[in-house]
Amino acid sequence: MLPLDGMKVLDLTQYLAGPYCTMVLSDMGADVTKIEKFPLGDDSRRLGPFINDEGYCFAMPNRNKKSLAIDLKSQKGKQIFTRLAEEADVIIENFRPGVTARLGIDYETIKERNPGIIYCSISGFGQTGPYSSKGGFDIIAQGVTGFMRMTGQPDGKPAKVGIAINDIAAGATALYGILGAYVHKLKTGKGQYLDTSLVDSGLAWTVWESAAYFGKGEVPEPTGTRHRRSTPYQAYRTADGYVTIGAGSQRLWERLCKEVLNTTEWLTDPRFESLDSRVINVDVLEKEIENITTTKPTSYWVEKLDAAGVPAGPVYTYDQTLNDPHVLARDMVVEVDHPKLGKIKTLGIPIKFSETPLQIRRPAAWLGQDTVETLQSAGYTDEEINELFEEGVIYNKYREEEVGVNNGKQ
Repeated sequence: MLPLDGMKVLDLTQYLAGPYCTMVLSDMGADVTKIEKFPLGDDSRRLGPFINDEGYCFAMPNRNKKSLAIDLKSQKGKQIFTRLAEEADVIIENFRPGVTARLGIDYETIKERNPGIIYCSISGFGQTGPYSSKGGFDIIAQGVTGFMRMTGQPDGKPAKVGIAINDIAAGATALYGILGAYVHKLKTGKGQYLDTSLVDSGLAWTVWESAAYFGKGEVPEPTGTRHRRSTPYQAYRTADGYVTIGAGSQRLWERLCKEVLNTTEWLTDPRFESLDSRVINVDVLEKEIENITTTKPTSYWVEKLDAAGVPAGPVYTYDQTLNDPHVLARDMVVEVDHPKLGKIKTLGIPIKFSETPLQIRRPAAWLGQDTVETLQSAGYTDEEINELFEEGVIYNKYREEEVGVNNGKQ
């Protein structure tokens, strides 16, 4: 048994924010049916690398989901969706505001048939406000939230965070919103509408930065790897790379000086004796520390810092991360068999449940892979399904090629 066994989700999202949310729901056991346009499907399907005409990028956040390819602009396609929505617990979409209303599948329409529906919308800027009609990808949200002005090196150009942070923030925000609404529904039977955005979700993560601005009017600027209010807390050059050191507290600072760097004189140096003085003199402190750390390789310093109980680690390239023995021991890289891509590696599940461990039960579906099965479960006959294929209302990418699997060939 999985935590969300029995939850039925209709996923109208694409790219990353919504699919990330529904990936986690599906990892937890929710029955997620991804509703896709055709013949191209989710726009992330066009992102390479490709193996046998299937995109690897799509495969990452779309595991454990079914794929139903229907034409939502057609009357019969809308009827299919509406029938499925009557039995669903959750609908999640990331169209521009107003699109679902034009399609006739918006919250107000669906709740007439299913008052218990939890309907979540993710957009660039939200459903209200002067920017609500604007499109919003992750890079747009990173600019609006100020992230690009607080990331990178001092005096450098604006820099985006290395991952799609606003997309993931929005997906995570939608996730906890849906789970909260689901608990409410289990208690009361009532559904509700949820509205979040890439901008709102990313901005909500600026906890320290907002405190500094509201408290003292400070505008966060790029600091490289430094912390704005604590030091030593950054990456330092070594003989062969970089080492991160987190010794911001007085206790850890003393350990660093006594047991790692052999610089006990710094403990009484007025430039470094307190956290405030160290922050004021952070440039000097960085130079002094790197005069020492550049004499030995990263592995030497990590071992010595670990022995002293000072938090530290190497600064990896991503390939090094995915091959690190600790990452592998935590099952954060796993293999799954994909019907088209073959045996592929994917990221593992980052939270470990003691009673209901989460599972990667199936790889990402090809476009329309579960069209027939989904419609059969909704009560459509084989004859009706064949007619829908012939009329171009539904789709399965490999309908004519696959034999002996559930691919829609009648």
